[in-house]
Amino acid sequence: MKPPVAPRASGTPAGPCALVIFGASGDLTRRKLVPALYNLARHGLLSSEFAVVGFARREGTTESFRQAMREDIPRHCDCTVDPALWDWLESRMHYVAGDVKEPEGVQRLAAQLAALERDHGTGGNAFFYLATPPEQFGPIVRALDGAGLARESAGKWRRVIVEKPFGRDLASARALNEELRAALSERQIYRIDHYLGKETVQNLLVFRFSNGIFEPIWNRRYVDHVQITVAETLGVEGRGGYYDNAGALRDMVPNHIFQLISLVALECPISFDANAVRDEQSKVLRAIPPLTEEHVLSHTVRGQYGAGRVDGRTLPDYRAEPHVAPRSSTETFVAMRLEIDNWRWKDVPFYLRVGKALPRRVTEIVVQFRRPPFALFRGTTVDQLSANRLVINVQPDEGIQLHFGAKIPGAVMSIGTVDMDFKYADHFGREPATGYERLLYDAILGDQTLFQRADMVEAGWSVVQPVLDVWQALPARTFPNYRAGTWGPPEADALVERDGRRWLTSPVETK
Repeated sequence: MKPPVAPRASGTPAGPCALVIFGASGDLTRRKLVPALYNLARHGLLSSEFAVVGFARREGTTESFRQAMREDIPRHCDCTVDPALWDWLESRMHYVAGDVKEPEGVQRLAAQLAALERDHGTGGNAFFYLATPPEQFGPIVRALDGAGLARESAGKWRRVIVEKPFGRDLASARALNEELRAALSERQIYRIDHYLGKETVQNLLVFRFSNGIFEPIWNRRYVDHVQITVAETLGVEGRGGYYDNAGALRDMVPNHIFQLISLVALECPISFDANAVRDEQSKVLRAIPPLTEEHVLSHTVRGQYGAGRVDGRTLPDYRAEPHVAPRSSTETFVAMRLEIDNWRWKDVPFYLRVGKALPRRVTEIVVQFRRPPFALFRGTTVDQLSANRLVINVQPDEGIQLHFGAKIPGAVMSIGTVDMDFKYADHFGREPATGYERLLYDAILGDQTLFQRADMVEAGWSVVQPVLDVWQALPARTFPNYRAGTWGPPEADALVERDGRRWLTSPVETK
């Protein structure tokens, strides 16, 4: 039976398959994955031969799993839920209780997949989503391999989606890659980064390479520097146990931040083929020189928030958060200055900062261009020229802004800044989305363009590893060193001000 809602999006419906969610009793399933599947069904992008299996250690039945998802979908879906469409999707949801360490649980999963092939026509195709803690990635893949569920045969495909964090450092990332590739080929592994599901992130390639006016100036001759900011207003929100073992550097930089850097800085791929795009991304990451110990001390900043107010709420010291060590040296803020040592970007600084308990929730990329010569304006009332800059807003208001100078009307020569502002919601309308729709759809189609490859993961950790080593050898002695509701420690401002620059945010430039 086909979904009862006609397609409203361009695109080919995905082929027959089953989605198995390991860790299906967790928040990710109800908050992101099931709403994303519902949105795909709304647009007619799921096959009529599609099914879902939730797998978790928690005792439960197919009916209790369906009921839980039914109760949660109105809270986590940004649209009015169509009862007929939800009934169609719910009828394809199943649940298997088990532990991958016990053969009986995996055997029940294998039997369920065989039943779905028979009852729903999934064709024996399956992709496995590991929505579990990272320490379970290896055991799950070994269990799938041992039961023959990872094997592809007779035109039946099998794929595995791995959530971040992908390793804790370079050594563990390499070990995990080796463990996965002992059971799977690289084309079966989909290392997911939900930031790449954002429309603006995906639009970077289109923006750069489909517009003739930007690519010729996208280089060291015209670009002064690039800034990337990922700011959250929230604290750790009950995730202190995880966060105190990870920190801002591990949690965000090797994955989210480096994915954004690679898309901003890559050379034009020869095609949209997944490996053609990822080849160019990998080259960017491998061209970032690892920081020496001296550069770690001068080119990186770490911070930890203290008590303060954000958005009218009072946040306690990070060290006072539940499940956080009273004398924790875990960073909640990171700022870095990096360079890309290639012909396009030599001597162009890339400044990045990421943090919690900051004044505003925003993810954006700022490309600031070089200032033009001032000679023409000598003898006028103009005392300086502002630099043009392009601001790519990734969230929450996805769009692009271009700031440039124009003469203010009147008899006197004076220049004002003009903003050309494009917002996706205003121009194309806002579609309900979780950020996972495109990624799940691509995984079903077998398109790995938006998923990290093993060499990209290891290249990112190679840049981060020297920072981890120095910070571990020299624990921070000034924590907490920024108040919640501010833009991080003063050293972060000094990092860019030493170069004669300053941090930029939009639409309000706040310090």
